[in-house]
Amino acid sequence: MKVLLIASTGGHLAQLAEVRRHWRDVEVEWVTFDKPDAAAACGAEPVVWAHHPTTRNPRNAVRNAVLAARVLRRSRPDVILSNGAGVAVPFFVVARLLRIRTVYLEVFDRIAMPTLSGLLCYPIADTFLVQWPQQRRLYPKAELVGQVY
Repeated sequence: MKVLLIASTGGHLAQLAEVRRHWRDVEVEWVTFDKPDAAAACGAEPVVWAHHPTTRNPRNAVRNAVLAARVLRRSRPDVILSNGAGVAVPFFVVARLLRIRTVYLEVFDRIAMPTLSGLLCYPIADTFLVQWPQQRRLYPKAELVGQVY
């Protein structure tokens, strides 16, 4: 199985790196930002450097959409997994067009309010996961998986 993991740096990347630790026999490629914590989190696995900042930056959203088209056509992962932030959105849109399965994991620390990336990815994600029962109020069709470390 081939998985493309997409996350901004910081807590998003740290959480996906923890998830990644539990998988065996899974080919992984990362999409994140070229920052010091990314090199350590991704280890020796292949990394694609996305354009940042992404928050409300139309130019980088377009640049990341072009990057997504290039990466997804080249890589053809079986599934994309992301917990945000903004870098996830263009990849989910392009993945939908290419019929690549997508899974979004809403972040651990946003219990009462949705994230912008979560709101944008919710309608197009094949699977949308939440970590708290309270988050199901925000995303009624989400699957509760509990706290993911």
